[in-house]
Amino acid sequence: MKSKFSLSGLFSGFAMIAIPMVFVVAFFVYFYIMGNPQNFQGGNPANHPLPGNYLGIVYKGGIIVPVLMGLLLMVLTFVVERFIIITKAKGKGRVADFIVDVHKFLSKNEIQKAKDSCDVQKGSVANVVKAGLIKYEEMAGKQDMNKDQKMVAIKQEFEEATSLELPMLEKNLVILATNASIATLIGLLGTVLGMIKAFAALATAGAPDAIALANGISEALINTALGIATSAIAIITYNYFTTQIDKLTYSIDEAGVAIVQNFAAMHK
Repeated sequence: MKSKFSLSGLFSGFAMIAIPMVFVVAFFVYFYIMGNPQNFQGGNPANHPLPGNYLGIVYKGGIIVPVLMGLLLMVLTFVVERFIIITKAKGKGRVADFIVDVHKFLSKNEIQKAKDSCDVQKGSVANVVKAGLIKYEEMAGKQDMNKDQKMVAIKQEFEEATSLELPMLEKNLVILATNASIATLIGLLGTVLGMIKAFAALATAGAPDAIALANGISEALINTALGIATSAIAIITYNYFTTQIDKLTYSIDEAGVAIVQNFAAMHK
């Protein structure tokens, strides 16, 4: 029990550290790498970027660019973090094969071998299944409870064990979901601000300047591109992770039903 709570606290702390760090990195890259005078005509960041210099072009997207870069880095950081956690939750082998092994051992009433299989598999699914098997053995030796009460106790053990494991799997997914919603909006905000700036500069120039207008629009659209890219990555990975968690939940439910049914069959 103690290890589960400490692990949860670890990743809460991870989020608190990672989120400000990605924005620090993003602003550093924006001002000191993209904003390097060597990327611009005359060595002055106030001038147009050198032809084909994409660092300078992105820099001209404005102050919204490092915010979007921070959101993109945040998404990538938590994609990696969730991938590691969910992969560990699955355990060492394929979850489907593990569930098949548990079924096989239960059908032979070899509870200890089923528990040993959990120790080999490890991960969230194995933890929940082992908790159910331990309760199974405990209920099998109980003489002061009837069969229905014992089955309810086993089901409750599965529910409690699942409630401890699932929050760890779902933690930080809200960050991906939030980025999926706000990245595009912030990108559009940057584009609107860039377009206002471009047309204002054109109005004060006194004469139409097609090159300046084209550059201004191009710089403004950089924000949209970054926002859409960040949002797309967040949506795809969020849906992938939620699907994987649903599969793990289904495996846990399947194992729980098998254990309860086995208990009902073995203890008339």
